[in-house]
Order: sequence, then C-alpha cells, then structure tokens
Amino acid sequence: MIWLSIACGGALGSVLRFWLADLIGRQAGAPFWGTLFVNVTGCFLIGLLGNIRAGGPNEFDRYFLMVGVLGGFTTFSTFSLQSLELLKAGSTGLAAANVALSMVLCLLGVWLGATAARLLS
Repeated sequence: MIWLSIACGGALGSVLRFWLADLIGRQAGAPFWGTLFVNVTGCFLIGLLGNIRAGGPNEFDRYFLMVGVLGGFTTFSTFSLQSLELLKAGSTGLAAANVALSMVLCLLGVWLGATAARLLS
C-alpha cells in the first residue's frame, strides 16, 4: 500500500510541478523562474511537513505527501539541466544567479517551513 501511496502522490506532484512552473515561467519570461519557485515552495512544504508533529510525520505525511507529492513536485534535476543550458548559451550571470538563488532560497524555504511548524505546534 505504501508503494501505491507514493506513486499516486508522485503523479499528482509531477502534474502540479508542470502546471505551476510553466505558468510562472511564462509570466516571468524565463522557464528557470518557474523551476526556482517550485523548488523553494517544495522545500518550504517539506520543512513544514517534516516538522509539524512533535513525534515526526505520520505515514500519510511521509509517504504520500513528502516522498510522493513533493518528490514529484520538486525539480532539482530540471534546475541542474537549466543551469547547464544557461552556461552553454553563454549566460554565465543568469546561471550563477540561478544556482545561488536556488541554494539560498531553498535552504531558507526548509528553515521557514520548520519554523512555521514549530509555531503551529
């Protein structure tokens, strides 16, 4: 049953990622902005879910939401490919900004999610 829960969550997360990253990327004028937003949001949510309960996440939170939905939702491999493509295109500044912003904002997202969970507890 755990495998089915992860698979269903992953399918949902992947569709959400595609839709939201595409929407934001088109609005912002470059695909990497949508990817960055999805990664930061996913980091915040995993920080929140991973810390919201005193005893840790329950089975639903851990498998369906964290491994499934958020595993399908976050896009580190896409981030890496887009960074490489920016470098190959000669956009070194954008590539560096994408890497730096992704690392800093995603770590901040996890910390904010954990802090929010602590405040909600």
